[in-house]
Amino acid sequence: MTSAETIREFTRKHLKKGGVVLGQCLTAVGWVGGTVPEMREEDGLIELSISDVSNGGEAVGLALAGRRPIYIVRYQGFQCYNAALIINYAARSKAMWGVPCPVFVRSIGMDGSGPVTGGLHHSIFTRMPGIPVCAPMTPKEYQKAWDHFLSHDDPICVSEHRRAFPINFEMRNSLHRKADLTLLAISATRLEALDALKILEKEGVVCNLIHLFWLKPFVVTKEIKKALASSRYGGLVLDGDFEDGVVKTIAHDINSETGASMHVLGLEERTAGYAPHLDNPAPSAERICETVRKIVRKQTSRKRAMQ
Repeated sequence: MTSAETIREFTRKHLKKGGVVLGQCLTAVGWVGGTVPEMREEDGLIELSISDVSNGGEAVGLALAGRRPIYIVRYQGFQCYNAALIINYAARSKAMWGVPCPVFVRSIGMDGSGPVTGGLHHSIFTRMPGIPVCAPMTPKEYQKAWDHFLSHDDPICVSEHRRAFPINFEMRNSLHRKADLTLLAISATRLEALDALKILEKEGVVCNLIHLFWLKPFVVTKEIKKALASSRYGGLVLDGDFEDGVVKTIAHDINSETGASMHVLGLEERTAGYAPHLDNPAPSAERICETVRKIVRKQTSRKRAMQ
């Protein structure tokens, strides 16, 4: 099964059991990239108005009513508006009033296409207490996110990327006994990192690759520690969100626990435009390679100067 098929299947089962799915343009051509089952309002599929301020309130209300809604936000940039009621009510309800408010937020990102629709914006959620955040790319990771939601009574932000939908394989970490650098990649940058490894290997630069799934709570695992222990020049955390966000938090946490020199690479610090040449895309394989080369050159020169 692909990631899209996995999402569609657990969504169908949820609706059959009395759950509810809500969002904008769910029944339009494509059914949100093939991730929404072809069902109707009487089945629990609710089309929301073209409003990006109050729709989160609909999801919160349904959660409080015990419906465990799947709330789909088609473009992650819209979370600047949609997220308010999720992070200010759903994420705080249990702590403040003892009333759980479980909402499964499907926050879908994509590359390019303007200042709002392009890029990831999961850092909006990671700043706030009471809501875990994950970034699945594979079928099993999506299932893991859904199983977590069903076994807990907290809201969850699932930071998605449309490039994940056709994926029908799992991604394993790649570790070497001796490496120059460790790449730790989030969301669709994982695909670019896989391509970057091949390019760098031909140049004689060996990199570990760690695929990050849970962004919050983030745990510096034994495998991360092992990878960095084998890396001469530390690690590089990759994200499709802006660098002043969770990517720096993760880099800091890793540095605090391992002492490794950490670097980050995400969206450029600029607003995108609507023309293709004004896009602000996530780090490509080429940009990752160039950043790795700079780190290796800098660290190599520093070590030579100290000798």
